[in-house]
Amino acid sequence: MELWFSEFHTPDVKLSIRVNQHLYSKKSEFQQIDIFDTPEFGRVLTLDGNVMLTERDEFIYDEMITHVPMAIHPHVEDVLVIGAGDGGVVKELTRYESIKRIDLVEMDSLVIEACRKYLPENACRLDDDRVHIYYNNALRFIRRCTHTYDLIIVDSMDPFGPSEGYFTKEFYGICYNALKEDGIMVNQQGSPFYQHDAQELKRSHRRIASTFPISRVYQAHIPTYAAGYWLFGFASKIYHPIDDFHPENWQKHHFKTKYYTPRLHVGSFYLPAFLEDLLTEVES
Repeated sequence: MELWFSEFHTPDVKLSIRVNQHLYSKKSEFQQIDIFDTPEFGRVLTLDGNVMLTERDEFIYDEMITHVPMAIHPHVEDVLVIGAGDGGVVKELTRYESIKRIDLVEMDSLVIEACRKYLPENACRLDDDRVHIYYNNALRFIRRCTHTYDLIIVDSMDPFGPSEGYFTKEFYGICYNALKEDGIMVNQQGSPFYQHDAQELKRSHRRIASTFPISRVYQAHIPTYAAGYWLFGFASKIYHPIDDFHPENWQKHHFKTKYYTPRLHVGSFYLPAFLEDLLTEVES
């Protein structure tokens, strides 16, 4: 008997992945957590039936949400990561020796527990001395912070259920206040391809653009996410993601990456016409 996992991207479209073994399944206080072992994508983490990461393509998401802002801000020392309990974003951040503190706020301790056991390659740097894990609601946590962080990475689920509060104008305003005078915020903005997702993107971008003086959207191609096409939001108090990008500074780290490159950095901000039209409509 064959076992398959399926995630509906719309009522008429779904992604199905053949499963070798269902490794983990537990209902936490917040969500249903499952981890599957699959022949094509390796181990797959899902929350409430939605793919969060696969071992095969997680590097794309983690590199793009991390290295883009790190390549622009010249002196990141204090970082706040919201969500990302799997540890992938933290793993990328710990490659930077200049970072002194990484505060990880994850509301669900079972996500971290499961990933430590079943996705150790992702979670391998959660015990770095610079990493401080807080099991808390991010809204409550960040309200106490003023001019604290150089960079905030919001690695939340889509704007439904427990993550809905991370896409509000109030939340973006709190993030703005928690950043230092030259701080940057990046967040995942979902897929613009399907109509429902595009509407959520417009709503989120409108709120960010009304909060930060510089707000841009950039893209990556992630096979297991909706339509294989994913967006990130870049919001900054002073830095422009292209005008203030100096690739030679980032290249001094001599990092080996699997997706991100300085050329791709620039190219990721050049969007297709339908998306430019959508965002122009929001910004005007």
